[in-house]
Amino acid sequence: MSDNSADKPAAASALPEAELSRLTDEIVTAIKTVYDPEIPADIYELGLIYKIDIADDRSVKVDMSLTSPNCPSAQELPVMVQNAVSSVPGVGPVKVDVVWDPPWDPSRMTDEARVVLNMW
Repeated sequence: MSDNSADKPAAASALPEAELSRLTDEIVTAIKTVYDPEIPADIYELGLIYKIDIADDRSVKVDMSLTSPNCPSAQELPVMVQNAVSSVPGVGPVKVDVVWDPPWDPSRMTDEARVVLNMW
């Protein structure tokens, strides 16, 4: 995935490395259950998740984008991400911010999403 730091913790944490790794993996797995209603690929593979920050108090901040500012799912997708991440055992409060910089484009998609969408 090009320039997607979502699967790497941003900085050193007071949480044990194994716990931080578990939380990160389970958060990514939870996010992969969220699909854009108009596109048959999960939002993680589409490259809509820009950053996942797990704080020492286990609160989680997710920066995500949408395929376009006029996305019909603009209201529901961030709530779906918040609910998915909140379901991970051991996670504290979750905040999801929609960001537009950098703007999303198809180059952010993984190969898996390209196969599903037949975009080669």
